[in-house]
Amino acid sequence: MPVAFGRAGWHQRGAMPTIALLLASNILMTTAWYWHLKGGMTKPLMLVILISWGIAFFEYCFAVPANRIGYASGWTPGQLKITQEVIALAVFGVFMVAVLGEPLNWRHLGAFLCMIGAVAFLFWGRS
Repeated sequence: MPVAFGRAGWHQRGAMPTIALLLASNILMTTAWYWHLKGGMTKPLMLVILISWGIAFFEYCFAVPANRIGYASGWTPGQLKITQEVIALAVFGVFMVAVLGEPLNWRHLGAFLCMIGAVAFLFWGRS
């Protein structure tokens, strides 16, 4: 049985490895999906797909253990998914600015705060 010290359940055993692995997997997946938009648009589509699949293989090597550890630690599939989505959007925000050169604005912050609210709803009251 997982040990929870906070009302929201964020302090469960397995929380930090789950979050760290999800972060690593989302960095790889964001790269796999979007790397070619900056400087790779002239590459043949099949080559881009094959390179992206190669990157995605390593993404799965992080995502699958993250979900197994989280689930074994008492996280529900919904909690795992919403946590993954928030991490994915945060990683994409950094990628969007740092690699693709797009500016952030207030709408990005509003969307991210809504996702944080979704996480809070799924974790609230879980012990």
